Amino acid sequence: MSAIIETHGLGRDFKVRDGLRRRTLVAVDDLTVRVEPGEAVGYIGANGAGKSTTIKMLTGILVPTRGEVHTCGLRPVPDRRQLARQVGVVFGQRTQLWWDLPVRESFRILAAIHALDAVEERARTDELVERLELAEFLGTPVRQLSLGQRMRAEVAAALLHSPRLVILDEPTIGLDVLSKQRLREFLVAERREHGTTLVLTTHDMGDVERLCDRILLVDRGSLVFEGTLTGLSATVGAERVVTVDLAEPLPDLVDVEATTHRGSEGGGLRQRLAFDPGATTAARVLAEVSRRAEVLDLTIEEPDVEDVVRRVYAARR
Repeated sequence: MSAIIETHGLGRDFKVRDGLRRRTLVAVDDLTVRVEPGEAVGYIGANGAGKSTTIKMLTGILVPTRGEVHTCGLRPVPDRRQLARQVGVVFGQRTQLWWDLPVRESFRILAAIHALDAVEERARTDELVERLELAEFLGTPVRQLSLGQRMRAEVAAALLHSPRLVILDEPTIGLDVLSKQRLREFLVAERREHGTTLVLTTHDMGDVERLCDRILLVDRGSLVFEGTLTGLSATVGAERVVTVDLAEPLPDLVDVEATTHRGSEGGGLRQRLAFDPGATTAARVLAEVSRRAEVLDLTIEEPDVEDVVRRVYAARR
């Protein structure tokens, strides 16, 4: 099966004014990636890294300066109309709904734009209304919706025509915890049941951790990492931390092999040990501690993703 997204040497430059002179700003440089059908990929990076520019090239809004790009097997710019039937896009800061119309009327207009017949429109609308819990405000003008309600409606609008590819640009920005959780659960179910390919750009690492199989990390327009979150952590030696609750207090466990003691509580009843997953395992650490005292409980903290990304950037500066 052909890739949903495939780029080779993709780049985009902008001419910007610097005082009295004009200079070339490279927004995206030599981007070569491939996204397979059904994947969920996090496209992450700092502000100005080139994420939004890439999305605009993938969807035909911007013409690349150089390189090749195919989305859903189509050339985004010349085949933009055909591509629009296969892609759904949500921009967290912009709306595709009609501001003064009730939500249901926006859905009807979008269904007509995508040439859905009456049966398709009703079935898909009913499915999205149920899963995203939209029924209570279907008759409400978009301008009167809360941010959480509007974002759920935006996602439904982007998925109304059952696109093969969904691109979400900061979809949970400004949402409360409950609204984020609802949206994440819906996206997981949508992928599972419809095989939808998901590309997510976000600064919310919780979205990446819960939704994405793979990440693409960009810095100053260039791809600097491609792989899993675990692999990203390994590139900068990010540590895991195991916290053990002991049946009896022990002196600080500063001599457990391949670990660093991060602190004790309760006079030594609870202790925290950090370790590099490349040097040892949680099982080995636990075995060594268990030889000294009975372990009643333990927790393992994974590396903080935002910290990992910051360390990758710092290493490149």
